[in-house]
Amino acid sequence: MAAIRNMEHRSPDATPSIYFDALAATPCLPEVVEAMLPYFSQSFHNPQSAYPPAESALAAVARARDQVGRLINAPPRDLFFTSGATESNNWALRGMAMHPRRRGQHIVASAIEHLSIVHPLRTLERQGFQITWVVVDALGVIDPASVLAAIRPDTALVTLTHASAELGAIEPIDAIAAVCRERRVPLHVDAANTAGYVTLDPIGWGVDLLTISPHLFYGPAGVGALYAKRGLRLPPLLEGGTQEDGRRAGTENVPAIVGFGVAAEAALRDMHSRASRWLPLRDRLRDGLAAIPGVRITGHPTQRLPHHVSCLADGVESEAVLTDLAMRGIFAASGSACSAKAGQHSHVLEAIGIGADIRSGALVFGLMLETTAAEIDALLSALSSTLAGLRSLAPRV
Repeated sequence: MAAIRNMEHRSPDATPSIYFDALAATPCLPEVVEAMLPYFSQSFHNPQSAYPPAESALAAVARARDQVGRLINAPPRDLFFTSGATESNNWALRGMAMHPRRRGQHIVASAIEHLSIVHPLRTLERQGFQITWVVVDALGVIDPASVLAAIRPDTALVTLTHASAELGAIEPIDAIAAVCRERRVPLHVDAANTAGYVTLDPIGWGVDLLTISPHLFYGPAGVGALYAKRGLRLPPLLEGGTQEDGRRAGTENVPAIVGFGVAAEAALRDMHSRASRWLPLRDRLRDGLAAIPGVRITGHPTQRLPHHVSCLADGVESEAVLTDLAMRGIFAASGSACSAKAGQHSHVLEAIGIGADIRSGALVFGLMLETTAAEIDALLSALSSTLAGLRSLAPRV
């Protein structure tokens, strides 16, 4: 099998491109596209209208809710569709901040959160909330004891990522959730990067809120979901109609929701076989990168996403590396896609103690369903050549 290739973009030697940026976006599976298509044309009806075709659209939304619920082992009645992970994260944070029974105006988060957590928290901070940023270790792992130490009598919420796109380390959410239950503090988990790749169990863990999105596990962009524990009456972020049990207004994006459901069903069905295929490829890439002079791996060596490898390349700028790789037909990333063009140093790498002079050489590689060993080797060869060439151009001191 060949990896995802865009035949309209070719490297100078006319070889097809190879995609290693699955932490930013993935293509829809053919079965996802096939399921979505009728809802753009024949079954276009508004699910809230009162006639049979509309009821069929509403039934499709309900079916997708069941499929997504099975992926995260949660009752579909506790799942609410949104426009994506960013909205789900914002809703969790702002909703809990507005909750009439919150304990106070203190929130705990980790220092490696996604910007869709960081920016809303900064806004809440300007509105009078106090935020405690929990440190992580050098591998990007959160210590549950640090979360416990950060919780105060007035803590209204703990919000943590399940895995950072920049580091790939999977956090011990079950242990952290136990700490939060002990202190009776609600816990929100941003699982956008782990959904579809590892088993999620918000009820078993004791998580109160959980964010997921299908665009990273071969479903459509522009749709997401927020799991909210039964009994947690989260105030709506968007007000208007009665959609989503009156919790999230707005006409349902039926095609995307249907695609979400099919992608969730496929991810649940194939999760173990995908991981079994990815793990040796991931380790091949990790070991190959570690063998390149001036390259060091970031994140936990084993407690990480099965398709993720990240590293630092000394003495080069990430942008220059990625540009040169793209010219060779290889597409990768330097961090979170939501901050890739911001021109700022990564707060995530700063949190694990990486200095600003080294952070500029950060690289992130996300394997695709069809990535091959030959493509891993092609990346390693190209990267070695790229780094040698860029370093030869660096001014000598």
